[in-house]
Amino acid sequence: QVQLVESGGGLVQPGGSLRLSCAASGSFSSILAMGWYRQAPGNQRELVARITQGGSTNYPGSVKGRFTISRDNAKNTVYLQMNSLKPEDTAVYYCNVLAHTGVNYWGQGTQVTVSS
Repeated sequence: QVQLVESGGGLVQPGGSLRLSCAASGSFSSILAMGWYRQAPGNQRELVARITQGGSTNYPGSVKGRFTISRDNAKNTVYLQMNSLKPEDTAVYYCNVLAHTGVNYWGQGTQVTVSS
């Protein structure tokens, strides 16, 4: 059984910062990549950031330059530093782990609300 435990969501004012964390534990094959997705009401789930085992990262244009993903391979933990937050960043953020088997694992989601 695989568990992804997320933390760090909350309410923040526009221009503020938040840091999300996700720790993976349990029985799974080696990790290929870890990442974060988000889903706002009425929208599809979208990629926010991804980092491979080797440290390569990718971001969509909407968050590039504002969000930074990092990981601690020894702890199977991934972090998302979010700066200069905007109201349109409001969503439920989900941690994702892609194993070498091709299986995707998902966290339960953490709410991020950007509002004054």
